[in-house]
Amino acid sequence: MRFHSLPDSKRYPESEDEYATVLDRYNTILDELFAGTDVFVVTMDWSDTPTGPPGHPTPRQTLHPQGIHWWTESDQDDPDPEFHAHTRLYADRRRWNRNRLDGLLRAVTDEALVEVFVADTELRRIHHPYDGGADVILATPAERDRMRDRHTDWLSSHPAGL
Repeated sequence: MRFHSLPDSKRYPESEDEYATVLDRYNTILDELFAGTDVFVVTMDWSDTPTGPPGHPTPRQTLHPQGIHWWTESDQDDPDPEFHAHTRLYADRRRWNRNRLDGLLRAVTDEALVEVFVADTELRRIHHPYDGGADVILATPAERDRMRDRHTDWLSSHPAGL
């Protein structure tokens, strides 16, 4: 399910009030998913070498310093090494607390950081924020429908829900 982070499906905040709305919506959904539980926080970077520096500078290390290298996914299908990409995922486990990820979420909102997600420790519920909203994966259709019904104003008016 996809939630938009600003009214009328506006993608980017232009004022501190709009940033407050974005963070409130992210945190409201995250609270509903994870209040009182441990979560995995996952961030990523990429490089053209398996262990080299990130191919694009991001604030990942500053905003997620406790993230430890978890996985590297290498795409080396192209015969030209210049087109090889190595995506590295970093994760940590922590107790969910509202506003604890605000710096990270704001960087996602500004597209300074991409491919972030928060998940329960069984990976049954996942919150994937992006610039403009968040995709949420829930354990059951009934759980999805209850969350959708609580936040109908945050859904897209597009027939496909995008």
